[in-house]
Amino acid sequence: MPASFETLKRMHETDWAAYTAHGFVRDLASGALPEASFRHYLQQDYLFLIQFARAWGLAVYKSRDIGEIRQALDSLKAIVDVELGLHVGYCRQWDISEETLAGLAESRATLAYTRYVLDAGMSGDLLDLHVALAPCIIGYGEIASALIAHPATVLDDNPYRDWIEMYAGPEYQAVVATEIAWLDQRLATVDAARLAQLSIVFRDATRLEADFWQMGLDLS
Repeated sequence: MPASFETLKRMHETDWAAYTAHGFVRDLASGALPEASFRHYLQQDYLFLIQFARAWGLAVYKSRDIGEIRQALDSLKAIVDVELGLHVGYCRQWDISEETLAGLAESRATLAYTRYVLDAGMSGDLLDLHVALAPCIIGYGEIASALIAHPATVLDDNPYRDWIEMYAGPEYQAVVATEIAWLDQRLATVDAARLAQLSIVFRDATRLEADFWQMGLDLS
C-alpha cells in the first residue's frame, strides 16, 4: 500500500496525540487558558511566521519545476503580504503593538522548531522540508476542526473563539487539503528506507511543535 501523510501519523501516533491534544489546546477549547499564556504564544508565533516565510523561500530554491516554484512562492507571498499583517492586527486586539512584536527575542522553543525546519530543508530535499512543516500546516487545521466538532468545546464567551474558527474555517482548511494532497502524491512513490528517514523528520517536528504549546504554558 502506498505511503501517505496518514502513514506518517500512524507511525508516530503517540507524538501526534501529545501535540494535537496538548494541555494548551484543551485549555483553548474550554477558554481556561491563562491570557498571559496566549499572549506569549501570539508574540512568539509572529516570530515563527517570519521564519516560516524563510522556509518557503527555501522551498522556492529547492523546487525542481515551475509548478513547485509557483506553489512555494504563493505560500511565501501569503505569509509576507497577508498573514503577517493579519497577525499584527490580531495581536493588536490583545494589546500587543507592532513595536513590541518587532523587539521580541525568540524563545528557545521557537528557535528549536524553526531552525529544525530550515535545517531539514537545507540538508534534505523539498519533501523533507514539507514533512518538517506538516505538523504546523496540517496540525493546526486538524486541531481546530477537532475542537469545533467536539461537544465539550466552549465557543460562547470563549476569548479564543476567533483563533479556533480561523483555523477551522474553509480558507485555512483548503490550505490543509492542498498540503495533504501534495504530500500524499510524493510519499506514494518513496521506498521503505526513504519513508523511514522522513518519519524521523516528522516525529521530531511534531515533538518540537508540542514544545511550542508548552512554551505558552510555561511562559518560557
